Amino acid sequence: MALALYEKGLFAWSEWAAMLGEEIKKAQASGDPDTGETYYLHWLATLERMVAEKGMASPQALAEHHRAWERAMHRTPHGKPIELRPEDFGQ
Repeated sequence: MALALYEKGLFAWSEWAAMLGEEIKKAQASGDPDTGETYYLHWLATLERMVAEKGMASPQALAEHHRAWERAMHRTPHGKPIELRPEDFGQ
């Protein structure tokens, strides 16, 4: 998703790299052991921050989508693709 947004011109790659570096440093300052196991989480935090700062989605919309994915994940049998449904966006 980050690459797709970059290719659409939402941000410059240097901007992405700087923000990702900030997120990693922030995580390390909070105790992240920097073993590589949490790297995806830093990408996700950067992506969410970039999208919010660029006004592409509000923090509330990001949170609602996160909850929807959680609902869909719990409903989906292991090994099957996770698909969002309208009801995943309830409550």
